[in-house]
Amino acid sequence: MKITVVGASGLIGTRLSDSLRRSGHEVTAASLSLGVDTVTGKGLDAAIAGNDVIVDATNAASFGDSTALDFFKASTKNLLAAAADAGVGHYLALSVVGTPRLVESDYFHAKMVQENLIRASNRPYTILRSTQFYEFISGLIDIGAQGDVFRLPPALIRPVAAADVAAFLAELTVATPLGGIVEIGGPEQFGIDELARIYLAANEDERQVITDPSTSYFGVELTDDALLPDAAARLAAETLSAWLYQSMAD
Repeated sequence: MKITVVGASGLIGTRLSDSLRRSGHEVTAASLSLGVDTVTGKGLDAAIAGNDVIVDATNAASFGDSTALDFFKASTKNLLAAAADAGVGHYLALSVVGTPRLVESDYFHAKMVQENLIRASNRPYTILRSTQFYEFISGLIDIGAQGDVFRLPPALIRPVAAADVAAFLAELTVATPLGGIVEIGGPEQFGIDELARIYLAANEDERQVITDPSTSYFGVELTDDALLPDAAARLAAETLSAWLYQSMAD
């Protein structure tokens, strides 16, 4: 199968591209660093021409303002137009668990717009929503950093290894388009405050975590289950402790 991975230089895109190549597929890697700009359209047609599937693993450079909306609107419209011109048979995009519940946030509003554009495009599609990656826990807990303490909500989350997300994405890439949304989360459930305590302790960071339900997440106050995947979600295998052990060893 011939596949274009857009955002191929990122955390998921790199792993996905490697996995697909190991399985014998022909992968065209597309990213800004490789000369493909999805916002302007530069290099896009050449990267997609003759390919069967597009995987959109792009992300905005900024999360806290209108930049994300501008990015996802322009990028997704250009990708969908290029897919239509090339007759691509499957458009697959990576999104975020909880997106419809968090649209008061600029970033999640932008992700909802991305999803809606894909659904309205009349292209055969699949959208994979993932929970937060273990690799981004540091950034996640930084939302509550105040001096030498972290003020974090007890809202529940099922963090997941990027490798497990990329593996599921690889399965979906070569499967029949779902024409819908599927979700993935990690095998364990934590409060964000609890997750921070585990992560900081593993890194021998003695800063204190204070539980504070009012701490916002990308501008939104969280309900207990806003970040949890649905009951039908794929639950990945790698536990937080296994990932922490491996990350310390690397």
